Amino acid sequence: MKVNLVSLSSDKKSSHELNDAIYGLDPRRDILHRVVTWQLAKRRSGTHKVKERGEVKGSTKKIMAQKGSGGARHSTRKPNLFRGGGVAFGPKPRDYSYKLPKKIRTLGLKHALSAKVKNNELIILEEAKLDSPKTKELISKVKKLNLENALFIDSRDFDKNFELAISNASGLELINIEGINVYDILRKEKLVLTKRSVEMLNERLQ
Repeated sequence: MKVNLVSLSSDKKSSHELNDAIYGLDPRRDILHRVVTWQLAKRRSGTHKVKERGEVKGSTKKIMAQKGSGGARHSTRKPNLFRGGGVAFGPKPRDYSYKLPKKIRTLGLKHALSAKVKNNELIILEEAKLDSPKTKELISKVKKLNLENALFIDSRDFDKNFELAISNASGLELINIEGINVYDILRKEKLVLTKRSVEMLNERLQ
């Protein structure tokens, strides 16, 4: 499979060969859904907590006589019936993460990449480098490529000028190849891979 190879420094375009086993799959929504759900579950902090009646501060003195009041038989104002009382069956701190087979995680990444190729939302960049760390310069270059909402993925060693310029660009994000994930790929309109990151992905996913 061949796709266009573009450059930020010039308007020249060439072609780049992609591995069909990674980028040529028929995207499966069920696998993508499983991986995204697993990712979002891992991100949940699970620190939610409410006070039960035993944790509410207050007097334990009986609030009214057992009989003769004409009302129910209450002891304190700590039960959930009263304002300021404890909460019955409320949330407690918990871990929402769970395990997902490595084969499914790898397959999910392949299907996410294939989905971008199928929708013509994948761009291969010669290299993510700039002459100066100016956001204005970066925006002027990416506008020519119609990249207003895009995720850039490069190797671990970022070009410092490019990293500084993209940090102030609205709608554009940059992550290294080690942090590539299904959720970030799908939530952005376009995916931009550098030539070097494509080579690293081939080594990782084959």
